[in-house]
Amino acid sequence: MATLALAGCGLGAGSRPVRVSLLVTQGFGAQTVLARQAPKVVGADTVMRMLERNASVTTRYGGGFVESIQKLSGGGASDWFYYVNGVQAGKGAADTKLHSGDHVWWDRHDWAATQTIPAVVGSFPEPFLDGYGGKRLPLLIECTQTASPSCRAVEDEFTSLKLVASLSCLLCSQYNESLPVLVGPYATLTPAPAAVKLAGPVSSSGVYARFEDAGRKLVLLDQRGRVVRSAGAGAGLVAATRYAGQPPTWFVTGTDAAGVAAAVQAFNAQTLDGHFAVAVIDDAAIPLPDSGP
Repeated sequence: MATLALAGCGLGAGSRPVRVSLLVTQGFGAQTVLARQAPKVVGADTVMRMLERNASVTTRYGGGFVESIQKLSGGGASDWFYYVNGVQAGKGAADTKLHSGDHVWWDRHDWAATQTIPAVVGSFPEPFLDGYGGKRLPLLIECTQTASPSCRAVEDEFTSLKLVASLSCLLCSQYNESLPVLVGPYATLTPAPAAVKLAGPVSSSGVYARFEDAGRKLVLLDQRGRVVRSAGAGAGLVAATRYAGQPPTWFVTGTDAAGVAAAVQAFNAQTLDGHFAVAVIDDAAIPLPDSGP
């Protein structure tokens, strides 16, 4: 399904956004097509206009959909989708205003398993650094055991980025608008509505992995949603999803405490960069969807 671009040039009066970056990939981030740390931006640009200024772009349906970027066309079960600070856009690129700090990521991928991937982790430390939609939200770390080494390690990672995080109890973010990071074995996180999605199909969560057997098994899926492999004790997952239009919920979780510790080791910009989600099995970080052993 092609990403809606909508009509409109997107150029208008206003201050030029700063600290903007542009990434174009294909195959769920597997191959980089174009990367611009300082793309050309003019005035109050939109995401679409910024893309057109920095890449070769064609459209279809009267300019309403992105047909190709850098001569790579969509079509069939593969098309272009975009994310701003790790959040899938809810409207067309020509209607999405560019804000300072925005990391814009276009990816061409197979949507046979799901047309909606609500959030991805590969723009970390976004959206925690600059928020999304031009709005910053409080950062809340929700741990099932706030005194655990894994909980403190996640807090330390944010501290190293000069981000102030509040340690909180599970579900506390239900009562205020924030960006929650849930830390703990998956079985202990299931009271959170967003966590329930990680036990369902990829079409619900947007994550190409799911927990089974009451959280004791982590199953990894390929781009078509087919099972590639599974792991029990010590398996970890760093992923993000959304529940009922709420801000993204991030997970640093696993099948058990050892799996959470493994996920913590992957919770950094270097490991997450350019990946939709990351599983950890036998100390190996595996980008998702899983392409196989």
